[in-house]
Amino acid sequence: MSAGASDLKGRLTDGLYGLGWSAVKTLPEPAAARLFRTIADQVWKRRGKSVLRLESNLARVVPDAGPERLAELSKAGMRSYMRYWMESFRLPTWTPERIKASIDVKDAHHLTEGLDAGNGVIIALPHLGNWDLAGAWVTTDLKVPFTTVAERLEPATLYDRFVAYREGLGMEVLPHSGGAAFGTLARRLRAGGLVCLVADRDLSASGVEVSFFGSTARMPAGPALLAQQTGALLMPVTLWYDGTPVMKARVHPAVEAPAEGTRAEKTSAMTQALADAFAGGIAEHPEDWHMLQRLWLDDLDPRGAPK
Repeated sequence: MSAGASDLKGRLTDGLYGLGWSAVKTLPEPAAARLFRTIADQVWKRRGKSVLRLESNLARVVPDAGPERLAELSKAGMRSYMRYWMESFRLPTWTPERIKASIDVKDAHHLTEGLDAGNGVIIALPHLGNWDLAGAWVTTDLKVPFTTVAERLEPATLYDRFVAYREGLGMEVLPHSGGAAFGTLARRLRAGGLVCLVADRDLSASGVEVSFFGSTARMPAGPALLAQQTGALLMPVTLWYDGTPVMKARVHPAVEAPAEGTRAEKTSAMTQALADAFAGGIAEHPEDWHMLQRLWLDDLDPRGAPK
């Protein structure tokens, strides 16, 4: 793609997201829900690369599912994914009361007690449900600010739009570039703060290999390394929808750091524990796992890049 065509595509993408944030949040909620359900069904019917990749990923999660069941799951998955976008476009207009009423958090005491202990807490999530809504609940209901990391998007205006959106929900957003973010996250944790990271996919050379639904995948080392370096608690969180307007969440007990071993060995064990917690939540609610990209190593070429 030429530079000019790439710039045009970037401006178009940014414009579409801008339209979403400005227009969708003004629609009556039933109309917005119908619109995004229709979009999901149309995307699913086209059977594009993202839908086919979603089905391929779901086939690993539900290995005994036949073609019809996988098709049902992928259709439900696209509806869940579009619900995420519909809610995210509308979140800036929701009151704290509406946010609180839109999520039911189970075992939240793990998080609140961890924060009260003053050593900092790292929340690690997979791409399940609506992690932005979960973050908004933390900042509005618990009234706890937190820091997260966002991958840089192209064009830069789109990245700036996402950062402004999340900062508007009370989050501190750091760019995922170089090692600067790690140092800032460590300082926040040493001060007793909260860090939230989506942590079920890392294709970089620094990713930790884990067993995930019977095959090898890479997940980021950052959460485990931060926990070891700062003494912060590392807690998995899983999210799901259940057919009601209220999203469900579960805060899992903190992952323990092994008493012995090298830093790399401890990081591997802790990241595997995160993967196991993620797998449990995904297996229970596979249609709410929004993984539309390649994840497992045998889906990648020998250089680690998507085929």
